[in-house]
Amino acid sequence: MMNSETNNSRFSSVYDCTIIELDKHHHEKGNITVVENNITIPFGTKRVYYLYDIPGGESRGAHAHKELSQLVIAASGSFDVILDDGKERKIFSLNRSYYGLYVPKGLWRQMENFSTNALALIVASTTYNAEDYIYDYEEFLKHK
Repeated sequence: MMNSETNNSRFSSVYDCTIIELDKHHHEKGNITVVENNITIPFGTKRVYYLYDIPGGESRGAHAHKELSQLVIAASGSFDVILDDGKERKIFSLNRSYYGLYVPKGLWRQMENFSTNALALIVASTTYNAEDYIYDYEEFLKHK
């Protein structure tokens, strides 16, 4: 089981992010991968969504969350996740459906370099709340 989440988003760092190898159950008819609350990932799931049909050259994200943590999975294709904690930046390249990137609350995130037909699956710790988003990078730095 993973350690519990960082309590204060102001202290989250890019070094708190990690690639999690998800359980891959092989079967001759196809594989299955399972994500379980507070076992595979260090939070309970409140929302799941996915990004698809992203035109070449486009990026997604460019925001931070005060409370929401995520697991980002390249369910199909590949893309990069750029994370920033206000002091350091780190880039994670995702291209396997059985790897997920744990992103704790309080980090600036952006996704780019989507391959053709990429599918980004996002497992989120909270339901949608517009007040949780920080869209301005300078405001993000003040929050940190």
